[in-house]
Amino acid sequence: MKKLMIIFRRAPHGTPHGREALDLALLSASFEQEVSLIFVDEGVLHLLPEQQPEYAGAKDYIATFGALALYDIETVLACQSSLERFGLVNSELTISVEKVTSQNITAQLQVADEVLVF
Repeated sequence: MKKLMIIFRRAPHGTPHGREALDLALLSASFEQEVSLIFVDEGVLHLLPEQQPEYAGAKDYIATFGALALYDIETVLACQSSLERFGLVNSELTISVEKVTSQNITAQLQVADEVLVF
């Protein structure tokens, strides 16, 4: 089984990257790949609740993160310094994530077979 690491680096809704990353994660997991997600930099903004992308002409895909458990995507990490930079705490996030340091992220990247950055 391949270990696929998907990194969310860009803010949601400004580009299709976030939706494409989520689609890839769910599709890969449905083919029994071991998928892990990491949210870094502006990518942590995907974790904010009550987003209203329709005002910007975008589709709301954030609620789909709630389906990660159905696809057995259990490793969901968020960069602690990125969360702090945007003033985000776990109680405010739409999904449960494990806060990790950059060293933890580096360790996770080393064990992945493939890493894709969106």
